Order: sequence, then C-alpha cells, then structure tokens
Amino acid sequence: MNALTVGYRPPHELFDVADGRLAAALRRAEGGGIDRICVGDHVTFRDGRGFDGIVHATAVAMLTERAVVQTAVYLLALRHPVTVARQVASLAALAPGRFSFGVGAGGDDRAEVEACGVDPATRGRRTDESLAALRVLLDGGAVTSEGEFFALRGVRVLPTPAERVPVVVGGRSAPALRRAGALGDGWLGLWVTPERWAAAVASVEAAGAASGRVAVGWWHGLQVWCAFGASRADARAAVAAAMEDLYQLPFSRFERYVPVGRPADVAGALAPYVEAGCRNFNLIPVAPSVNESVDGVAEVRSLLVTGTGSAPESVI
Repeated sequence: MNALTVGYRPPHELFDVADGRLAAALRRAEGGGIDRICVGDHVTFRDGRGFDGIVHATAVAMLTERAVVQTAVYLLALRHPVTVARQVASLAALAPGRFSFGVGAGGDDRAEVEACGVDPATRGRRTDESLAALRVLLDGGAVTSEGEFFALRGVRVLPTPAERVPVVVGGRSAPALRRAGALGDGWLGLWVTPERWAAAVASVEAAGAASGRVAVGWWHGLQVWCAFGASRADARAAVAAAMEDLYQLPFSRFERYVPVGRPADVAGALAPYVEAGCRNFNLIPVAPSVNESVDGVAEVRSLLVTGTGSAPESVI
C-alpha cells in the first residue's frame, strides 16, 4: 500500500507582501512533516483577483528543501503549451524531483476564460491538445502538429528536466476523467464523496488502459477545504465567509465536503476517503492564524498516518 501524504495550501495573502511570513509558514510546514505545498492559479477570477500558479510554485520551491511543490490546479487552457512547457522545465531544473504539475480546464468563472481570449466552450479541447503537446515537450521530444488550436512544427524545449515531471489532472466531469487517464499520471478530485472518488479513480485507470497505457504508477488525490477553530461553529463561520468571498456562491453548495472543528474532526471526516483508497490529500485550511493552519494540517497528517483520527460529529 502506498504511503499516505498530506499537502498544505498557504493562504494567498502570504504571497502578496514580502514580509517573511511565507518563508516562516513554509519552514513550519516542513518542520511539521507536511509532504507537499500546493498553490492555486487564476488570471482574473470573479472580481479580478488572481495568482499565477507557476510563479507561486517557483517561490515555494526556492523557500523549501524537502516538500514537493504542486500546482493544484493550473489553468492550462488559458495559456500556450510551448510557453508553459518552458516555464515548467525551468522550474523543474530549480527543484529537481520536487515539482508536480497539476492542471485543469477551469471554467468556474466564464468571464475569466473569455478575458484570456479563449472561448469557454473550447476549454476542454484546448486542454487536451495542450496537454498532449506538453507531455512530449517535457520528455524532450519534438512536436509537429496541426491541431484545432495550435500549429507546431518541430518544436522542442531543452534541456529536458533531469527527473520526469508528473502531470496530475483535476476535474470531475467525464471528459476530465478521460483526460486524466489518457494524458495524465493521476487525478486530483475536489468536492466528491468517498464513493464518487473511488468510482472516478476506476474510470481514470480504465481510460488509461483503453489508451494502451501500462505501468503508469498512478498518483490520485483529493483537494479539501477545511477549517480549524476553538469550536465547530467558529470554524464553520470562518470557512463559510472565506469560500463565499472567493467563489461568490453560498456556502451551502460546498458544506457537505468541508470538514470543520479540531484536527481530529477533520481527520475523522477524511477517514472514509482513506478507506476508499485515497492516499494523497491537499488541505486548504482556514484558521485564526497562519501558524494554527499549518499546525492543524500537520496534526491531521499525523492522525491519518497513524489511523487515530476520531469520528466527526457529522461526516462529509
């Protein structure tokens, strides 16, 4: 059985000011045994907010020594695959063996896609075409193709990363699962039940087999918003406010998938996913302070690894 790993997504505001808080949080995360640091990606989300996933991943890579850095997930459809391949190859050279490229088609905000000059109806096909080219480029091959969106003639991106960069695909739709199986090294779920997570993994691996892929070494995971607080009510109120502000949707749309309370409550809520076969979790924590968010994730990791998490008052 694969070892269980837990990742931590630092608050976006830590990247906005060069005051040392990001470096301190990352040192605390590595010291607490957290396996992975995750960063998001948006160009101009909802009211114009954003954060570049590869830029943030590079910053994290330079401030850490051990943890894997993962984009979770990068909106590949909004960029050109050749320029992205160059960025990924450059980052992989700076942090060999420590970068995992998580990608997705995006679309939570139609206006964001349109602002990048992309027809939202084409974002899935653009992601497929980009990802197919990207995989070849990152493996050192030359790409010649006349696709629906990109014309490439003998394009290469060198030097090739010394260690292969794994590509993990996010999304819950049937095309996203097929994409993960045919073109990715695994799948990253979000807002799914344990049963749906397990069914999605089976679909991904079936799509891989149908594409003739063998010995992939699959990496599948789950991204989870959560909240720590003195009480479940306090934690729920904090994460509800944060998610409603970001997504501009009512918290009721997400609540069943968002564990809150003590670290033991969060670990207990994730236990059914472990039972369903999930061994990789990325936590997006909300807490009264950055240190409490880091320590909460580290404690959840310890509880999951040792199997000592308590049953929550209500299971997601």
